[in-house]
Amino acid sequence: MDYKKAGVDIEAGYKSVELMKEHVKKTMRPEVLGGLGGFSGAFSLAKIKEMEEPVLLSGTDGCGTKVKLAMVLDKHDTIGIDAVAMCVNDIACAGGEPLFFLDYIACGKNYPEKIASIVKGVAEGCLQSEAALIGGETAEHPGLMAEDEYDLAGFAVGVCDKKDMITGENLKPGDVLIGMASSGVHSNGFSLVRKIFEMTRESLETYYEELGCTLGEALLAPTKIYVKALKRVKAAGVTIKACCHITGGGFYENIPRMLKDGVKAVVEKDSYPVPPLFRLMAEKGEVEEQMMYNTYNMGLGMIVAVDPADVDKTMEAMRDAGETPYVVGRIESGEKGVELC
Repeated sequence: MDYKKAGVDIEAGYKSVELMKEHVKKTMRPEVLGGLGGFSGAFSLAKIKEMEEPVLLSGTDGCGTKVKLAMVLDKHDTIGIDAVAMCVNDIACAGGEPLFFLDYIACGKNYPEKIASIVKGVAEGCLQSEAALIGGETAEHPGLMAEDEYDLAGFAVGVCDKKDMITGENLKPGDVLIGMASSGVHSNGFSLVRKIFEMTRESLETYYEELGCTLGEALLAPTKIYVKALKRVKAAGVTIKACCHITGGGFYENIPRMLKDGVKAVVEKDSYPVPPLFRLMAEKGEVEEQMMYNTYNMGLGMIVAVDPADVDKTMEAMRDAGETPYVVGRIESGEKGVELC
């Protein structure tokens, strides 16, 4: 008996590392010390000394059951973007700059080419957020997971000068809410998605005229990463008063998280176009509107609050970063919460 007969292929692990190295190298920043393969990732904090009061920010997340779609379609090169996005967007909406990311892949069996494809997506997410991929782990779990199954998660660390943190404490009635368009469902609510649609290759490869693509292409569209857009807004001299990443729990759970006591967010539902995918999901699954807004981003992946005088500069900076912004509402006095109208 040996480890391979027990279900863990060490040689496959070595091959996975070799195949992923070319993708990892693309994400390197000057602060990264050493190379891939050490027991830990090393990152110099020398530049942080330039800040008055540096604060480290962290985020950890996964892709939820969206990985099931990747497995059904045998398409694994974008799911890693989702894993990175879920972490770095949380850091960015607190005012932080993501510094580095580490991934964790658990699989039933290590297929080196598949693992390398997953890591390729992780590296792409790191490039989009300008974070270094400084380490990770691929763990084979024979007997715990089926051979063709895997799960993906990770965490990111970022930094922010305390004076630049986005806290919501300076919000006031009259501030304007600007939302940036999402790329689709992103990485939340897929347990419901998998109840609405059949999770078969045939179903996912069905072309929908209203989507302009197959169902699988629409659902697997990687989560938008808003790091560069928020950096552009800051570089334009705009102070973002509050910021919200619309993830699990949709509008009703996430928007209140960016508010202080005594103010509420009012979002106008017709102020931006809700993507056809969400209308299709509501219709096919007979999902009530309130539940849709309580589960999904409904076309807005990130919402910021700014002073009315900064609206034009904010939207211009977002467009310059390749995003599509909309004025979607306002801050009013009232009990902390969100009102959709």
